[in-house]
Amino acid sequence: MEKFYIVRNEEIAKDYNEAGYACTELLAGTYDGGIRNFKCFLKAGCEVAPEMYADKTVLFFFGKGKGYVTDCESAYNITELSFYAPNFDKCAYKIHAVDDMEYIMSIVDLNEWDKKIIAENHTYLPFFRKHSDCPRYVQDCKGPNTEARSVLSCKQLGRIMVGTTRAIGEGTTEEGHPAVHQWNYCVGNSDFHMSVDHCEPVAHKAGEWSFIPAGPDHDLVADPGKEVFYVWYEHFAREKDFDVKVLPGQKLPE
Repeated sequence: MEKFYIVRNEEIAKDYNEAGYACTELLAGTYDGGIRNFKCFLKAGCEVAPEMYADKTVLFFFGKGKGYVTDCESAYNITELSFYAPNFDKCAYKIHAVDDMEYIMSIVDLNEWDKKIIAENHTYLPFFRKHSDCPRYVQDCKGPNTEARSVLSCKQLGRIMVGTTRAIGEGTTEEGHPAVHQWNYCVGNSDFHMSVDHCEPVAHKAGEWSFIPAGPDHDLVADPGKEVFYVWYEHFAREKDFDVKVLPGQKLPE
């Protein structure tokens, strides 16, 4: 497996249909753990009703453009970076674009363990939250002026976790986490560098998407005056990893 994968903006196809909607899978085939990610585009004034699933979790990261989501419970205004998860196939929903919109749609397969955990306890669905409403947290791998926010934490929707990191001139320098895989969605005015396993840094900019398989150290840091702003999206690779705390020098059980 490669140390990391990245999709540049110019590599993402925008093949709009007659309804003003385009959807392209990102990094197909790079992860076999049951998650597929798509970059979606919706033209101003258009709407789309995504497919619903009884046995899959769907997550949306609305990164660019204003709009709103309607479902059987409410309407939710998208005026900044926002997040939405439908209530499986129990509540039909639509995405409406006021401006030209760009966003990520992630479709997550649920195994029997996920289904058990979600049946026992999960965040209320439909779930919608604006970035500014997400609680802040502090992590020692982030710079002193780096803002970190939590969107979805452990066991709120099975094995996935979502949060954000934002700063000017600094960012994240993190030791590898062998239990979880990580994707990054660059938003805002992102123009920073990503280094994985101490390799030569690569540029990472707004609208782009990357995948860091579980394990290697990774840095996502902006130069002075530049912004780092990304959604991090993690998935526990195995059920037993989810409940095991790995101490320094220890290895995960096989």
